[in-house]
Amino acid sequence: MNFKKLFIAILIPLLVLIIPTEWIPIHNLTLIEHRVIAIFILATLFWILEPIPIFATSMLIITLELFMISDNSIAFLRSGAGTEGFGTLLSYKAIMATLASPIIILFLGGFFLAAAATKYRLDVNLARVLLKPFGSSPKTMMMGLMIITAIFSMFMSNTATTAMMLAILAPVLAMFERDDPARVAFLLAIPFAANIGGIGTPIGTPPNAVAMKYLTGDAFISFGAWMAFAIPYVVILLIFAWLLLLLLFKPKATELKLEIKSSFMRSPKALTVYITFAFTILMWIFSDLHGISSYVVAMIPVAVFLVSGILNAEDVRKLSWDVLWLIAGGIALGMAMENTGLSSHLIESIPFGQFNPLIIVFMATLVAILMATFMSHTATANLLLPVMAALGTNLESLAALGGSKMIILGVTFSCSIAMSLPISTPPNAMAYASGQIQNKDMMRSGIIIGVVALGMLYILLSILKTIDFI
Repeated sequence: MNFKKLFIAILIPLLVLIIPTEWIPIHNLTLIEHRVIAIFILATLFWILEPIPIFATSMLIITLELFMISDNSIAFLRSGAGTEGFGTLLSYKAIMATLASPIIILFLGGFFLAAAATKYRLDVNLARVLLKPFGSSPKTMMMGLMIITAIFSMFMSNTATTAMMLAILAPVLAMFERDDPARVAFLLAIPFAANIGGIGTPIGTPPNAVAMKYLTGDAFISFGAWMAFAIPYVVILLIFAWLLLLLLFKPKATELKLEIKSSFMRSPKALTVYITFAFTILMWIFSDLHGISSYVVAMIPVAVFLVSGILNAEDVRKLSWDVLWLIAGGIALGMAMENTGLSSHLIESIPFGQFNPLIIVFMATLVAILMATFMSHTATANLLLPVMAALGTNLESLAALGGSKMIILGVTFSCSIAMSLPISTPPNAMAYASGQIQNKDMMRSGIIIGVVALGMLYILLSILKTIDFI
């Protein structure tokens, strides 16, 4: 633990907390909203400086909300409830319920699918089958690896997908000479494809799940609808990343012969995994037809794999619970900002109306990609999306561009396309840890992909507006 960073991260929000509410230049700010600002600043500093693990910061957020702004908080902190300027206390049950939010359940279902696929070697066998059509050329094989990585990343954790695919990549790298630039290209291809592929579904990456929290009512986007516009974006960006890596790191080898020695398991439990995996994904994709929420569908693999014994207690303990807690903290922070009225008052106090709506969208996406380059993508989404959702709802000039749906999608996608540094994403860090990639190689290719992806994002948003999707 870095005590210097911890001291700074605690001192600044503490100073904000003790200053008079009247000193904060936000119109109609209440005492409860003042406390939420202090919690928000603390969360921001803790997520950026990381004096403690980022999932621990999320638990700290929930705890502070329970003790400072809930209807079951410390007695003297709610003694002025009901008086003018005090504000609205949040239900302690609602705060605690963020740990079992539908978004959390959606991700939990994805984790169960990933765990079962790994345990019964569905992932490796699919990779073996899917790689076969790509032949022995390094260029086509790299494209094959990127496609497989992106597909898995749509339904599994980007980090878990990268770990699996880097293991599959090991025998491929062994066939290259040590000075072949293609080694760098292949090592970068896996994390880049994982980052890009995660954009493709609402469960592909945590920022997408956070976005779904705010895409409700008129702004609601179903699982299938998300894929309908995200998959083409992913495909085009994936092709560009592939071409760029081949241009920057041209392979010397002309042919590779790869064998992955594995076969599909035929036990009853393995067959149950295959059927459940396919059925769950189809139910997610066609939710508009059967009318069952994707959150409810996510319980299918959880129930099937536990009841059948496919996943046992040890398997469940190995799930990425820290990721779920991280998301829960972001949901709790967003709920506090929204339900206390802080986000609306914040938007009202900033003269956004003086800016061209296009400039607002550009700045929002630029801030998102810059923040996500240096800190957790999920933390960036947790911090920005509550404000963006309120901005889209309250600013009339943004309505012409698509309102809250447009700016939420823009910021969410921007979080995922930040991949220029080893610290930008866990997949990047895992590839960098191989010791075969230089920081400059990742920066050069990651920045170019990020810039192109941002330009493509503006085109995508324009198309979605043209067809009245947003």
